[in-house]
Amino acid sequence: MSERIIPIADARYFGGLPEVPLSAIPATGLITDTRGRALHDLRISVTDRCNFRCTYCMPSHLFDKDYAFLPQDALLRFEEIERLVHIFVAHGVEKVRLTGGEPLLRKNLEQLIARLAQIKTPSGRLLDLTLTTNASLLPRKVQALKDAGLKRITVSLDAIDDAIFRQMNDVDFPVSDVLKGIEAADKHGFGPIKINMVVKRGVNDHQVLPMAKHFRGSGHILRFIEFMDVGSSNGWQMQDVLASEDIAALIHQQYPIEVIDPSYTGEVAERWRYCDGQGEIGFISSVTQTFCHDCTRMRLSTEGKLFTCLFATEGQDLRALVRQGYSDEQISSAVALIWQRRGDRYSEIRSEQTPELKAARAKVEMSYIGG
Repeated sequence: MSERIIPIADARYFGGLPEVPLSAIPATGLITDTRGRALHDLRISVTDRCNFRCTYCMPSHLFDKDYAFLPQDALLRFEEIERLVHIFVAHGVEKVRLTGGEPLLRKNLEQLIARLAQIKTPSGRLLDLTLTTNASLLPRKVQALKDAGLKRITVSLDAIDDAIFRQMNDVDFPVSDVLKGIEAADKHGFGPIKINMVVKRGVNDHQVLPMAKHFRGSGHILRFIEFMDVGSSNGWQMQDVLASEDIAALIHQQYPIEVIDPSYTGEVAERWRYCDGQGEIGFISSVTQTFCHDCTRMRLSTEGKLFTCLFATEGQDLRALVRQGYSDEQISSAVALIWQRRGDRYSEIRSEQTPELKAARAKVEMSYIGG
């Protein structure tokens, strides 16, 4: 095996690792990028498939019955994911989130969770292992997830009104079944559950207060997400964005709220609480209140591409290294170099009038690398 790594780029999202002079890159140890940001979080997409067709993520006119999803042999195997997670943990990752697509569509996912749940960070703590789901399969899977060692669950829910929710998921899935999934997760000890609502002006913005009313006092944490220009298929326009500050003002008029401190550096959601003690809510504001300056996340796609930004245009092919026989030390050195060269700040430079962004190649779809 030569000292320089030149893996094969994958055709779906071009990229591949640059030449890596292994002797100059540490195989383990904490690392920072060009803006001084440390690596802390890893998000792993375990499948590119989903049983919903949400208009802002996997619109049905594009992700139809003829869409070519990844073949089974292209997906990272569980033992490959486990191996890579060990490598990332050695560089500072303490939190791993499993995403999709819809992660519960991945067969025997609890087996992967059981593997990852045993991994300890250099400080001796068990990995903070979480999962984001649309909750459609939670009632039948939640016991297995708990037994496997999953720590926390986040549920995506964009409306409490059944008609609006069915319209947004575009597969006629009832909101009552999502609520059953949340209830099942709560009964199995996953509370407080985070509930993510993507707010799109003119589509479900009138659901902000009903959602707040429903989950206020429930013990769960409702988080409002600004409609983002992830990928190239959701028809994003700035006029469709309802700013978090406007959502907060709307809620404050009905239910007074106040800001509270973040849980850790790099947390994406700004935390608030109801002044009367009825719980916590959050706001994720990638469009109007960017958080690039302390972003600590990497993303690993279903087929092993590594992305340093949610708004990336290409990834780095770790699967090629794994399957071509490179050692842990070599792969670890490659990961370190990728992060050390990272300078991503897309949300800080986003603009409808930025020709460089308009002319750039299509960004990776959220269904491919998770949210």
